[in-house]
Amino acid sequence: MQIRLYFDEDASARAVAHNLGVRGVDVTTTHEEGLRGISDTEQLEYASQQGRVICTCNISDFAQLHTEYMAQGKNHAGIILIHQQQFSIGEQVRRLSRLMQSRSAEAMVNNIEYLSNW
Repeated sequence: MQIRLYFDEDASARAVAHNLGVRGVDVTTTHEEGLRGISDTEQLEYASQQGRVICTCNISDFAQLHTEYMAQGKNHAGIILIHQQQFSIGEQVRRLSRLMQSRSAEAMVNNIEYLSNW
């Protein structure tokens, strides 16, 4: 099954999501879902309930959440961590596309990926 994405509140996320959507990716954002202002934990829970991999620039908090989930035996649909300052919007789109061509939704469950590796 193809990865479905959910972007958190980062400002450039909407531009990246739009560009991926134009390419046929099933993608949504916190803004589109009306979930602005909810906690990181709530963001991850929402994404997981929807079967979506969360994409975020909030690297330290979501890496910690991943560790907590694994320690508690909780599942999530996957996390992609993005160093926003490192990549342009176009480069983020290219790297996310490569990742999505190489990984299935099932392979992302309970995993964390750094976009810089793609």
